[in-house]
Amino acid sequence: MSAAPVLSNAISYRPETPTDRADAEALVLDVFGPGRFAKTAERLRERATMAAGFIAHDEGRVVGSVRLWSITVGGLDALFLGPIAVTEDHRRSGLGADLVHACIGEAQHRSVGGVLLVGDLAYFSRFGFEAAPDVVLPGPADPRRVLWLNITSMAPLGLALPA
Repeated sequence: MSAAPVLSNAISYRPETPTDRADAEALVLDVFGPGRFAKTAERLRERATMAAGFIAHDEGRVVGSVRLWSITVGGLDALFLGPIAVTEDHRRSGLGADLVHACIGEAQHRSVGGVLLVGDLAYFSRFGFEAAPDVVLPGPADPRRVLWLNITSMAPLGLALPA
């Protein structure tokens, strides 16, 4: 049985800084384990430059992290979202949703074509993400989990990433 979510007024959100990098990496490793390095999403991140990241702190402890990566999809500037990592004691508290909203706001600020991610449509559809089965990733991925959120009206679904 997992721990109940921690609801604290002490949670603060801010952009990731270089001094957060080790804590963010440790959190992601704790949440996803070393198996994350075998995933197609990791291949995409290896080819991209980190565009932005956001950290959630609770009483001085990093309890959430998410990153955005600069990519091009069908000739459009876009962002790849992930991984989202939240400590077990803060899951189901809305912290993950707050981090996704921060990413969407960053994408809107940058006026990119859209945001791509690999995730659960049932969770991400509430933010406006749709299945993007025609997007081809640099490795195997369940097409039902490849999701796209239009940011500009010129960004259609069905664009392929460069090989």
